[in-house]
Amino acid sequence: MSFRFNIFKSPLPEPVASKAVASLPPSEARRSGEERRTGFSIRRLAPLVVLATAIILFFAFGLNQHFSFAALRDNQADLLAFVSRSWLLATLLFMVVYAMTTALSLPWGTLLTLASGFLFGPLLGSLLSIIGATAGAFLLFTIAKSALGDPLRARAERSLKPGVWQRIEAGFQENSFSYMLFLRLVPVFPFFIINLVPAFLGVRPGTYLLATLLGIIPGTLIYSIVGSGLGKVFEQGEVFSLDSVLTPKIIAGLAALALLSMIPVGHKYWRRRAAL
Repeated sequence: MSFRFNIFKSPLPEPVASKAVASLPPSEARRSGEERRTGFSIRRLAPLVVLATAIILFFAFGLNQHFSFAALRDNQADLLAFVSRSWLLATLLFMVVYAMTTALSLPWGTLLTLASGFLFGPLLGSLLSIIGATAGAFLLFTIAKSALGDPLRARAERSLKPGVWQRIEAGFQENSFSYMLFLRLVPVFPFFIINLVPAFLGVRPGTYLLATLLGIIPGTLIYSIVGSGLGKVFEQGEVFSLDSVLTPKIIAGLAALALLSMIPVGHKYWRRRAAL
């Protein structure tokens, strides 16, 4: 059992800590000492290394060339035929591709959501996109929490005045579900940022998973419904633009949902004010 340094728990007295490390096998003691000094360990960084390697290989093999509207348009007949011929395999492959795209923080989530509506229809397409996006986001959250959470949280704490980071973290954790839902609903914040930041703020995995699942439903439905009409766009040779998807009315609707998610936070605030 390795000894780990945690800034949020009272450290062991120096003699006790020394005895704990001294009682470990030499390899474990070296790893424990290195982790206390740097906040990192090879075992904790392994998932991050795998993730970085996967991103490098993805671009090295030119797989990014297949993620474009042009590729979807040029291969639409083959893709639709594959879905019709091997429906179950197509759905499974789509969810895996979506999950890995999200976990690797590749910028094609919107394209895949549109493609889901085009290939599977708006309802099934939305379901597949929601499952894939949630799985990928949770995988990235888990890797960030295990590999980078403690070191980056400690660095952020040192960069602020004493007690400031603890207040930020405590406030976010107290209303983590509402804050997560708000961030997911507002189509302004980059998806990969929202996947990572909660890992450094101590959000519970269950809260993160549920808020992500619910929060991406409205936006996913919108893009999937739009994607179901791409066939006509391709047939007529029209140029598709994402600017036509998030219209002011749709943005206003999503913003309204985001504000509703903050009602519990406001309720707690006014209750405290009233109690003073």
